[in-house]
Amino acid sequence: MFVTSIISAIADCRTDPGNMTHEQAHRAMQIHLECSVDLCRVRRRARQILVEAKLMVLDQRAG
Repeated sequence: MFVTSIISAIADCRTDPGNMTHEQAHRAMQIHLECSVDLCRVRRRARQILVEAKLMVLDQRAG
């Protein structure tokens, strides 16, 4: 049941999934690969989590 709730929490681009583990954030980035962080709340949150954990480094041109 826990896995199902995590998947449903990251499926909808319009819904902020809240806190995620690094693994969940990585998976969310894969699922929302084609999404823009400007439009997709899941990708935006996942990117924030990975950057704060220093597991992802943004290009200086990224906003």
